[in-house]
Amino acid sequence: MRIDAYEDPGPPERRGGWWYLAWLVRRQWPRCLAGAVFASVWMVLLAATPYLMARAVDHGLEPGDLGALAGWTGAMVAVGGVNAWLGVLRHRTMTKVRMDANFRTVKVVVGHATRLGAALRSQVGTGEVVTIGVGDVQTISASLTAVGPGVGAVVAYAVVGGLMVSVSVRLALVVLLGVPLLALVIGPLMGRLQGRETEYRERQSVLTARIGDLAGGLRVLNGLGGKGLVADAFRGDSGRLREQGYRVGAVTSWIQALGVGLPMLFLALVTWLGARLAAQGRISVGELVSVYGYVVALGWPVAFLIEMGHQLSRGVVAARRVVAFLRLEPAPDEGTREAPAEPAVLYDPASGVRVLPGRLTALATSRPSDATEILDRLGRYTPSDATWGDVPLAEIPLTQVRARILVAAPEADLFAGPLGDVIGAADTYLRGAGNCATSHNAPADATQQPVADELAHLSALHAAAAEDIVRALPDGLETPVEAQARNLSGGQRQRIRLARALLTDPEILLAAEPTSALDAHTEATVADRLRAARKGRTTVLAATSPLLLDRADVVHHLVDGKVAATGTHRELLDTEPGYRALVARDAQDVEPAEEGDPAR
Repeated sequence: MRIDAYEDPGPPERRGGWWYLAWLVRRQWPRCLAGAVFASVWMVLLAATPYLMARAVDHGLEPGDLGALAGWTGAMVAVGGVNAWLGVLRHRTMTKVRMDANFRTVKVVVGHATRLGAALRSQVGTGEVVTIGVGDVQTISASLTAVGPGVGAVVAYAVVGGLMVSVSVRLALVVLLGVPLLALVIGPLMGRLQGRETEYRERQSVLTARIGDLAGGLRVLNGLGGKGLVADAFRGDSGRLREQGYRVGAVTSWIQALGVGLPMLFLALVTWLGARLAAQGRISVGELVSVYGYVVALGWPVAFLIEMGHQLSRGVVAARRVVAFLRLEPAPDEGTREAPAEPAVLYDPASGVRVLPGRLTALATSRPSDATEILDRLGRYTPSDATWGDVPLAEIPLTQVRARILVAAPEADLFAGPLGDVIGAADTYLRGAGNCATSHNAPADATQQPVADELAHLSALHAAAAEDIVRALPDGLETPVEAQARNLSGGQRQRIRLARALLTDPEILLAAEPTSALDAHTEATVADRLRAARKGRTTVLAATSPLLLDRADVVHHLVDGKVAATGTHRELLDTEPGYRALVARDAQDVEPAEEGDPAR
């Protein structure tokens, strides 16, 4: 049975941690059943070896019957060979069980994060998601050992107890009552471990978020002189997490110590009782040998039972965290009105920004966060009274908004993979969502699709002035790109993000500071090509660069998040001192527009 990492994981169980673990078992029950059978037979045959050894001693060695001795010895060799084969099958099957649980949990978490969309950041921290992906997934998959060795341990324990009955009822009772007594001793520690583990995971997620925030804002913090302050706070949080880790380790160490020590005392008691019975002549020498063998064979199931309890205690804590994440709901989409059939005006009453269809509009402000908030409202990433045509944006189904309006964030994620896939991932998604802005570009003949896709990639790269990036890479569009494109420079990443946005060819493109990391020459090239590529399309740019503002049809000068003046770049330079002061620092980069230049 193979593991398909791309199949539908199915609707996950959200009622609780134990329910989620049971769901993982149900989703692959044939494999789990096979693992339980292999483990059970494997452990039972471990216990069968002492039985065969006792028969070899009593019926072959003691009476001197070489034929019987050879027969029972051959049986032990055969059982050992079969058990070795079963051990391989057991390990291989349980590895597949763990991998399936791992992949399935990753898929349901990533899928749910995708469904949450923009609501994810407002409901859960980045550290929480990272902790689930890095730690909890592994813990959950490891806990599924209970369905293989755990079940096998219970079966083997019962079988050994039954075999002991044929030797001595007293010994059988000691064996059968021993593990329940171990559970009574270790059980409270398992509950304590769950509490400590839960608190540890919560602190770990908070610290992980701090690490991400610190790494992302290190340059700014260093410039403001706040690096030391934040470092001290992080050091304190790290120390508290370490102390909590010590507390988790203390409980775990007691469980492991008792898990090793108590079974040894229990098995020593069984051995001592067996020796006394042999000395009294109540059991034979062969039966005494079998008792020793049963004691050794019991070590495996007892160890697995204790390990199973430990893994399940940790697994249910991790599963509860996954379930809590899966219970998060995206912002309700109550839109029932259709989006405008034709290009229409986007209007944000809170700021007074009015975006005319088919025009290149720029938002210029001294506070970039004000422009970002406006783009988020126009893209319906935050609640607002924005309208699209005569329809409130909030009353339009979100799928229609996402299919026709694209917000290109300046730090949008770049996933690892070939550069062509990194650029084309958004286009593929929007086509799947029924993006009417891209569907008209699809060739009628499916055999032409690869050629059309490559041409579209090259066109988007040209518009973003990013052809040099492709030429500089050893394998062009097939060159692997690291996560967040760490193997590219800041300006290259920005142009790749812009090319990705342009490739989708949305009806409305809202972009924040798309050229802030570029030099003046490259920025001028992007400004010209962007205007040409988006001709006839609605485009809104949040920028203060004169090179971009000079190419815009309409510029809104924002003060305190509201429109203070509207006009062309040249008009605002002549009439608005505040606007002139805002863009003056880059004014020397603006070249005079030639007669007939559409930027005039």
